[in-house]
Amino acid sequence: MIDFTQSADIVAPQLLGAVIHRGQVAIRLTEVEAYLGTVDPASHAHKGPTPRCATMFGEPSHLYVYASYGIHRAGNLVCSPDGTASGCLMRAGEVVSGWDEVRIRRGESVLDAGLARGPGNLGSALGLSLMDNGTPVHQAVRGRHISDSTIEFWIEEPREPVEHVRGKRIGISKNADAPLRYWIPNDPTVSSPRSRRVAVG
Repeated sequence: MIDFTQSADIVAPQLLGAVIHRGQVAIRLTEVEAYLGTVDPASHAHKGPTPRCATMFGEPSHLYVYASYGIHRAGNLVCSPDGTASGCLMRAGEVVSGWDEVRIRRGESVLDAGLARGPGNLGSALGLSLMDNGTPVHQAVRGRHISDSTIEFWIEEPREPVEHVRGKRIGISKNADAPLRYWIPNDPTVSSPRSRRVAVG
């Protein structure tokens, strides 16, 4: 099982290949970014708990959902022990079930590989809203589905670690050089750049 009590930079590569579920929709994570709380100037939690980021300082394995550019809803998986903030931004993924529902949310003209590429698009594919902030994300062994109707979000761990690379985070201005973006190389669902040539570490 993925240990969400660890720091986000430890959890992030473990999330690659994991599948997050909401209802009929399931998305295999192919790209994530780690944000390290108070020690990371790019993190919403850098200056300590605020009403916006209080969830980041709460229990691990919960969703931190925020509004990006006032339009999109981006989802993070909270990591680290209760009281210590860090989180993994779900940046891109491959839709593996619930295509009809995702198409309603994302539109018929979007290519399959782009349905959940980018944090806002992934949030849209999952139907995230600010009301989902603080919702627990339960875990299941890969291949075992959770049928409890009271559980809204759950994640299947990968059967085994997938090949991955890491590099600079993208789309931010603070602490952008930190090699805290992790992705499956050359996967078409991943944001550009996706080649291993740009990876560090």
